[in-house]
Amino acid sequence: WLLTTQAAHERIHITGFMDFILIWNKGISYGLLDLDSTSGQLLLSALGLGICALLLVMLWRAQSHLYGGGLALILGGAIGNITDRLLYDGVIDFISLHAGGYYWYIFNLADIWIGLGVGLILFDAFFAHKKSN
Repeated sequence: WLLTTQAAHERIHITGFMDFILIWNKGISYGLLDLDSTSGQLLLSALGLGICALLLVMLWRAQSHLYGGGLALILGGAIGNITDRLLYDGVIDFISLHAGGYYWYIFNLADIWIGLGVGLILFDAFFAHKKSN
């Protein structure tokens, strides 16, 4: 619904620190590798699918629930972004966080899942208690 009623770059104020603004990301993180063509989006989707295959292998071999959960979140976020690329020829980013005149990059829910997944993996690597054999 939001996609059909909101024009690109139109800002919708949500809270004092968050707005929704429709941005079409044709690249990867932070708009890097901006490939504004269907073939470019297919290339990035193919790369993403290759990464998903690697993540599935890693998930299959995961030794801890935290590590596996982190991989699953990253995999889910990656699949969400790939789906956007294939359906819309780019990733739909819309969440804009800001405070004190400073703005973070605009992102989507898939990016949140990927970030949480990385956080779980880091927590598992540095703080989770491992059972010794």
